[in-house]
Amino acid sequence: MASGALVLPHGSAGAGAALHVTHWLPEGQPRAAVLLAHGYAEHAGRYEHVAKRLTDAGYAVYAVDHWGHGRSDGTPGFVPRFSAFTDGMAELLTLVEVNHGDTPRLLLGHSMGGLIATLFLIQRQDAFAAAALSGPAILPAAPPSRFTVWISRFLSRFFPRLGVLALDANGVSRDPAVVAAYLADPLVYTGKIGARLGKEMMNAMAAAQAGAPKITLPILLQHGEADALTAPAGSRYLFDHVASKDKRLEIYPGLFHEIYNEPERDAVLDDLVGWFDAHVRRPQ
Repeated sequence: MASGALVLPHGSAGAGAALHVTHWLPEGQPRAAVLLAHGYAEHAGRYEHVAKRLTDAGYAVYAVDHWGHGRSDGTPGFVPRFSAFTDGMAELLTLVEVNHGDTPRLLLGHSMGGLIATLFLIQRQDAFAAAALSGPAILPAAPPSRFTVWISRFLSRFFPRLGVLALDANGVSRDPAVVAAYLADPLVYTGKIGARLGKEMMNAMAAAQAGAPKITLPILLQHGEADALTAPAGSRYLFDHVASKDKRLEIYPGLFHEIYNEPERDAVLDDLVGWFDAHVRRPQ
């Protein structure tokens, strides 16, 4: 594992912010490079075990701590515009293109990172050979009332950093050790989601739903059936609405939100690696 930094460019909602980058490389020439978008409140370092499975299979893995997350600049629980997150992925893509030239690229996103990845596919799917989304935040776990939508817009405008919603860490995994490590991790944000970020996320979900038919890339959708943090219906929505002819939906019975951190993680990661293997040629 190695790390570095990117800077969001002029014109970005987060212009000038330094974003922490982590990458893992396989032995020898990588067969493809995976761009990883982590979820809300966490950071790329929590994917060490996922990266190991991928590097063991010959893939390079690159991840950026999103604006306001982990070791990156920004305010936890807040974002000026959701585009600050996709701008970070665009800079990460440029870095991978510089480091690995014409090596095939794959996109992987979890939770809010799955939402970021979906929007990024709508913009730049031509840059990738295939994608995989884990528990993508496409539909809210509970549909907001009209009053909730109104008050969120009001608070976003006048009190954008006001905390309005806390996530239940117990919904992360059925493994108590994973939950304990999540809560003890100093780089994990355990405060409330700010009003602006909440509104921006709802707007991003609407954009992802509207833009789904533009996606034609091979795509794997993985979701825990007992996920209480992001609705499995969101993955079903994407599966039904993307224009991809090559698509696969896996709903795992009984699994919570972080399917790569559940007791059944090995089988779930087998599905992920198998999907990528099926869409990238092996080196001659």
